[in-house]
Amino acid sequence: MQQREEKQLEGAVESLTSRVAHVKNSLQSFIYKLENEYERLTWPSVLDNFALLSGQLNTINKLLKNDKTPSFRNQVIIPLLLSPDRDEDLAKLTEQRVPVFSHEIVPDHLRTKPDPDVEEQEKQLNAEAVRIGPDAAQKQIQTLNKLCSSLLEKLNNPREDRDSENAALRQNKPSFNPADTTALVAAVGFGKNLSKCRPPGPVVPGHPGQGNMMSGGPTLQQVTIGGGSGHQGNIGGPVSSQQTGQPGKMPSSIKTNIKSASGSMHPYNR
Repeated sequence: MQQREEKQLEGAVESLTSRVAHVKNSLQSFIYKLENEYERLTWPSVLDNFALLSGQLNTINKLLKNDKTPSFRNQVIIPLLLSPDRDEDLAKLTEQRVPVFSHEIVPDHLRTKPDPDVEEQEKQLNAEAVRIGPDAAQKQIQTLNKLCSSLLEKLNNPREDRDSENAALRQNKPSFNPADTTALVAAVGFGKNLSKCRPPGPVVPGHPGQGNMMSGGPTLQQVTIGGGSGHQGNIGGPVSSQQTGQPGKMPSSIKTNIKSASGSMHPYNR
């Protein structure tokens, strides 16, 4: 009886190992296509790869649920030897993935439960599911089903229908803001909401000291120096006709003053 159970267990393990090898080969092929042939890869090809993987996983589940397959949960794996050194046989069996069977690796490879973090998240999800209640959960399920049904309808509709719907939406969507258009017309036509400040311009003619300069032509103020002792010249006074008629010629009064001053100051003329 015990030998028969051992043979059944060996046969189930071999069959399960073969199925897992098929899944591994399919995954390797699909990953290679995604990394190296992504430019030529089409969506139907991707769906075919997913369908292949899904079928292989379903086959493994059927094998595990078969009545003739012994329950693997009743089997316990105990490590008999742990060593930090490299094991060539183990590396060959695991395709160089597990070269060492040490105290650090064993808890991960022989784990029968999820990680503590995963267990904590699962507990939180279960507590939240219990707290929601059946009525709220049913409403959420109905909402999700509606969204999925609407998405499936859009995906199943022909592409021409979707393009026509998008074109209709684009045509009905306004491309301007009526309020902005009204404000712009009021500003251009009636000057509404425009600033009343004027830019600086020319000064009004007639202001003292600024009329001639702002009007354009440059002007010069003429100075007349009068002759005679004790008499000061008037700045800005009227210009005599002799000075205006003979430009560049020094007046006689200035010459007389210069001669008298030079004669009194030179030491040899004393």
